[in-house]
Amino acid sequence: MTPALHLLGSAADGGAETYFADLVTALHGAGQPTAAAIRKHPGREARLAAEGVPYEVFGFGGPFDLATRPAIRRYAATQGAQVLVAWMNRAARHCPKGPWARVGRLGGYYDLKNYRGFDALVGNTADIRDWIVAQGWPADRAHHIPNFAEPDDSPAQSRALLDTPREAPLLLAMGRLHSAKAHDVTLRALVKIPDAVLWIAGTGPLEGDLRELAHDLGVADRVRWLGWRNDAGALYRAADIVVFPSRVEPLGNVVIQAWAYGKPVIAAEAAGPKVLIRDGQDGLLVPIDDVEALALAIHRLIHDTPLREGIAAAGRNHASEVSKAVVLPQWEALFDQLAGERT
Repeated sequence: MTPALHLLGSAADGGAETYFADLVTALHGAGQPTAAAIRKHPGREARLAAEGVPYEVFGFGGPFDLATRPAIRRYAATQGAQVLVAWMNRAARHCPKGPWARVGRLGGYYDLKNYRGFDALVGNTADIRDWIVAQGWPADRAHHIPNFAEPDDSPAQSRALLDTPREAPLLLAMGRLHSAKAHDVTLRALVKIPDAVLWIAGTGPLEGDLRELAHDLGVADRVRWLGWRNDAGALYRAADIVVFPSRVEPLGNVVIQAWAYGKPVIAAEAAGPKVLIRDGQDGLLVPIDDVEALALAIHRLIHDTPLREGIAAAGRNHASEVSKAVVLPQWEALFDQLAGERT
């Protein structure tokens, strides 16, 4: 197998950063020689260490950081890396040239100037792959490898510990507290579902504004602010319905995670969820920023048990199409191909 070094220059908590750790640990666990070069992040460091993944911390600073790139070059050499995978723009800017192939992993429509000279780009949706080619990137160097989603074995989060009545319909919203995630739309829809409780898992710059909005709408007593959580599986298992009304979403990890845990999901028609979800079959789609439509969709799933259970079952089947068993071999094959070309 081809040794690979994965670079992550973000110190944030988010979907891309979480999936970075998911993929790196999964590849390592499958026997793929894998190491990581990351920015300082105690939680991520602890997870990599617990899984036995070799890693080292680097500065990944701004334009005047002249130390990170040569330091990564030295680390890549000590790891015997034959492929370097840069996750997002900051990592790409610090990804050194060398005797290895360089791959950019894109989870959005990034500025491709950061990837000049790279051997290949990988989009986690077919649409991103097509967009890469439309920007002038060679088609044979643009690939689509989806994100995988598989449930862990964590028990459901106790409702009692989060002051949530057992009989209340429980809505779960996952994602950064940022305007792109449209938590404000979910809060406004909650007004129209008076018997439901909403758990919001995430941190971000709009927390104060969203808390104030919940208070002004009169729903603050039915919202639980969970902050950043590393036990997403426990939250999915506890929830009845997953709501995901993002305004901007190239993929939508929350959708495939909800499927993996057998939970019905409602999403707005942003680019990613619109491609992932077959409306009325394995999820419900609503227009972006449409409070009434989101509330109606939630109401339908709460009160139509056959619909709710059918959507959950279809979603679980869909998740099997993007399992680790499907996704990991695609990365391994790409690494082998690129290393072979270098040789």
